[in-house]
Amino acid sequence: MRRLLVTAIALALGSVSLHASAAPSCADVPVPCGGGDAAQPTTQLPRDVRPTHYDVEVVPHADRMTFDGKVRINVDVLAPTRSITLNAVDMTFGNVSLGRAQGKALVPKSSVDANAQTATFTFDQPLPVGSYLLSIDYSGKIGTQANGIFALDYPTESGKKRAIYTQFENSDARRFIPSWDEPSHKATFRLAVTAPAADTVVSNMPVASTRALGDGRTLTLFKPTPKMSTYLLFLGVGDFERAALTDDGVEIGVIAQKGKAEQARFALEASRDVLREYNAYFGVRYPLPKLDNIAAPGRSQFFSAMENWGAIFTFESSLLLDPATSNVGDQQRVFTTAAHEIAHQWFGDLVTMRWWDDLWLNEGFATWMEGRTSRKLHPEWDTSGVDAAFTSRGAMGGDAYATTHPIVQHVATVEQASQAFDGITYGKGSAVISMLEDYVGEDAWRNGVRSYIAAHAYGNAVTDDLWAEVEKAAPGKQFVQVAHDFTLQPGVPLIRASSTCVAGETRLLLEQGEYTVDRPGKTPLRWRVPVKLRTVDGHVVPVLVDGKAEIGLPGCGGPVLVNAGQKGYFRTLYAPAQFKTLTASFASLPVVDQMGVMMDTSALAAIGMQPEADSLDLAMQVPLDAAPELWQMVAGALGGLDDLYKGDAKRQAAIRTFVTARLAPKFAQLGWDIRAGDTSSTKQLRTSLIAVLGELGDARVLAEARRRFDAFLQDPASLSPDLRRSVLGMVARNADAATWDRLHMLARAEKSSMLRDQYYGLLAMAKDKALAQRALDMALTDEPGATNGASMISGVSREHPELAFDFAVAHREKVNTLVDSTSLARYYPGLGSASTELAMVDRINAFAEKYITPTSRRDAARVVNGIQTRVKLRQQRLPQIDAWLKSRGV
Repeated sequence: MRRLLVTAIALALGSVSLHASAAPSCADVPVPCGGGDAAQPTTQLPRDVRPTHYDVEVVPHADRMTFDGKVRINVDVLAPTRSITLNAVDMTFGNVSLGRAQGKALVPKSSVDANAQTATFTFDQPLPVGSYLLSIDYSGKIGTQANGIFALDYPTESGKKRAIYTQFENSDARRFIPSWDEPSHKATFRLAVTAPAADTVVSNMPVASTRALGDGRTLTLFKPTPKMSTYLLFLGVGDFERAALTDDGVEIGVIAQKGKAEQARFALEASRDVLREYNAYFGVRYPLPKLDNIAAPGRSQFFSAMENWGAIFTFESSLLLDPATSNVGDQQRVFTTAAHEIAHQWFGDLVTMRWWDDLWLNEGFATWMEGRTSRKLHPEWDTSGVDAAFTSRGAMGGDAYATTHPIVQHVATVEQASQAFDGITYGKGSAVISMLEDYVGEDAWRNGVRSYIAAHAYGNAVTDDLWAEVEKAAPGKQFVQVAHDFTLQPGVPLIRASSTCVAGETRLLLEQGEYTVDRPGKTPLRWRVPVKLRTVDGHVVPVLVDGKAEIGLPGCGGPVLVNAGQKGYFRTLYAPAQFKTLTASFASLPVVDQMGVMMDTSALAAIGMQPEADSLDLAMQVPLDAAPELWQMVAGALGGLDDLYKGDAKRQAAIRTFVTARLAPKFAQLGWDIRAGDTSSTKQLRTSLIAVLGELGDARVLAEARRRFDAFLQDPASLSPDLRRSVLGMVARNADAATWDRLHMLARAEKSSMLRDQYYGLLAMAKDKALAQRALDMALTDEPGATNGASMISGVSREHPELAFDFAVAHREKVNTLVDSTSLARYYPGLGSASTELAMVDRINAFAEKYITPTSRRDAARVVNGIQTRVKLRQQRLPQIDAWLKSRGV
């Protein structure tokens, strides 16, 4: 599943926005990290019955938002029992029977436990061990949000249409089929669907047969699936069209609303290229006969795509490219989304985590593979090789708070499983994989992965199953111990670097501590940390730091860079003398290492471990001709000062003048319009500078954006795809009532579902509080569409968190209908996350106490801790920043 994540740059720049004894082993943590095949999988269901195959027949009634179903489940009774319990939500049961060869069908009593999300069928006599056929007739509900089976309405030139889709991860197949809805209960599935004859029906496997029913409907029967988990089953029904190609025996397709399939051409060709790459990398060929990617209108607050085996589901904004409005950033999003979901066809679908504790095996690996594959197949998107710095730093901000958790985490409930889809699971998981691959070497890592896939194909696994295979491929490196250190305990290592010169040799001392944002006196955990050093002559020296390490390097006086290549998951704090030497040679470092130094310095300065002047001086010494990625860092670091002085109008005005003077020359060099030879990084820097300068109130930038917007109203083609979001976003942010009304008119008139969603998102961006209130009021109406309302409230919360949070709580029953049910525990606290008022802490805590179960309050605690820490650190930072600014005449 592809989560909705903020950009890597924002994560890296917003890193602030157990004692040193033995590191943990599997035995030290309450999770099944080393289960192997002998361990019992976690389950919330009785262990005495196991499914092996489902025959499912469904008839969706899109007009009534209901469906009828019949399922025949082949089950094995493993121990005598008088009852069969499985998962079911919002279902009404009709006939239920249990058959056995050469025996009379048994009719049980049915009962439902809504809180446990189960149905139990109880028999008069104990069932002997053996194989049975459980037959259930039932009916269920079609929802409006993207979980379970749901309908999405969308505009077209010929009027509004409705399509039906499913989304079952993590625990929503139980809304579609009475089933053993847990990842370890793998089975095969055969799906039959009755739908209007004019509609296209798509599922995981190719169609086996179709039959006209003579009443305007068609019965479509699909071929059986391989053995897989329930959450990977998929159904789509609607007025679709499909484009396809065949590559090496696999039919690869893209499916979209009629008239839009050509906009998925880039995704189609990307899927072909990625599938070839993964077939080669994993050493096990993609096992299904087809791979479709289905584009859906609308959005979710939780995810952008889902890896259903052979039938990936993706919202249009991450699959379609409209040539009139899409830019290089959209291309990158489409490619990385496809690369992520196709990686899951192996890591997640072919081999599935045994329980949600090991979710990171799916998501961390797919996130790492999307980055690796993007760099290999599209090197033009990362010409400076800086992605490693973003990968390693992206999750550190969240991981440095008390509210973090280990990568391998204990999951006890469905809500906890939903909350496990977070920045640690994805971002830290990816970063740790990147570091571990770098530590053992690409070949050894790939060989271990191949062995793991081959050993567990069509089955389930835990994290230690992967580690065991990599350990075999890379003996003698303490691999399992290092891997356990980074996956079984939370937090971010800190490497302190100091040196002395002895007899013409540099003696470098590396000491391991812990980087923490909110616990300055915390006794550090202990990690065995793979570190790479770069000496003055460019030589790279690897070392494993276990508490501390001392290394002798030839020569004296030259800079020594810690974390060469920036793949290590740790922060580096240099002693003042070493930092001075390093920054004196800053321009000679590889760009990726310059960025790593800037990121670490900024993060350490923000919590008082390094002078603020160190970070700000680095931002000031970046030359005009430096790499675009470095200027992205400069814009983020200096632009971030503006927020620190919010509420102090006089001081903020002076800072805005200073920061604008630093950034404007670079923007003048780039200009507003794309130029021949611009790299993707240059294009993205241009739009970033426009956004930052506009936010700083640069009158020239604001006026030019307004001029281009006025021209756009007369001729939409006049606004290039590269500038469209920047210009429209800036105008929306600074809108008056008349401008807001013009944007509203564009939203109402738009016939493209994807662009319509964008316009309604713009209406939620206004700084003006009265306009923000209008957006909130609109969010509760039918006008924006069922999947846009919650996103509009979230959009308002970025500028007006108190207003949005209070509004959502006051209208909670209505807002609940606009949010994926799996996202409710994180949605409401998230509305307050941008607040700088401590009163918001009390409001979120009160909401959590009243409406969120105690076991599902992680996100509420994270937001509360973030607000409290941000307020505290702001007061600590301002005196140092003031002093630095005054030294610059500000």
